[in-house]
Amino acid sequence: MDRFRMIFQYFQSNSESVMNGICGLLALASVKMYTSFDFSCPCLPQYNMAYGLGIMFVPPIILFLCGLILNRQSLVMLEEWRRPSGRRKKDLAVIRYMCSSIMQRAMVAPVIWIIVTLLDGKCLICAFSGSMDPEKFVGFANVSTVQAQQLLAKVPCKDEELMSNSTSRKAVSRYLRCWSQALGWSILLILIIATFLARWLRPCFNQATLLQARHWSNYIDIEQKIFEEACCEHSRLFAHKCILHFFESMRQEIKLHSFSLPREREWAEGEEDLLRGITDQDQVNKLLKTWYCEKPPLDVS
Repeated sequence: MDRFRMIFQYFQSNSESVMNGICGLLALASVKMYTSFDFSCPCLPQYNMAYGLGIMFVPPIILFLCGLILNRQSLVMLEEWRRPSGRRKKDLAVIRYMCSSIMQRAMVAPVIWIIVTLLDGKCLICAFSGSMDPEKFVGFANVSTVQAQQLLAKVPCKDEELMSNSTSRKAVSRYLRCWSQALGWSILLILIIATFLARWLRPCFNQATLLQARHWSNYIDIEQKIFEEACCEHSRLFAHKCILHFFESMRQEIKLHSFSLPREREWAEGEEDLLRGITDQDQVNKLLKTWYCEKPPLDVS
């Protein structure tokens, strides 16, 4: 039990490192899911685009939401943004920094999924094979428009008898795969350049403001952790006191059954100071509401 408690405390004290690890695991999971996914285009003009674009963009949305859910700072940032100002003013720079940090971590896995699908090319071929101009390819120029659309929709399906050995199918597939891979490498290059510029140009601007935002972002996160720990300890003591009070009121009945009950003062020694005079649910609710609406100012002088 102590070992699990140490692991839990490590996760609480190193939330940023843990979130980086979770983002890396989500990125690896996205690649693994795509490589193990059996992609089979329907090869129907009315469904190809919906299926191809759905496979390309729906899983990234799911991974993005998973990244937001798993990031502990998402709830902390939302609470900080929604809470009343009270006696502590809200710093929008801190909220922006937290939001930027959350979004950057949550976008890692979706971007990797999209880049992998583009480099593979199957989704783009399935989605846009029916949108190609049949006059650009020899095998589709001498058929009617409806037949050309049906044949182009079957380009992703290598098992079709009409398209298995067709050079036109290979030409369309090669053309779309080249565009897909070029788009994937372009997105990857743009992201790398943007990350490089952001990392190297950031110190050229107001570094003090960034350090302040990072510091108070960590402070809000740590304050939330300590508040949750204090709530757990207070709830345990309050529940302990209520249970002892109940059994104290049942003392006469317990004596009739020859049970021995320790005195409440012996069990609850030191709890009065920690509870600070709180005796009922309304006082607890009032205390929590006061903390939410009027957080104390950041001044310990």
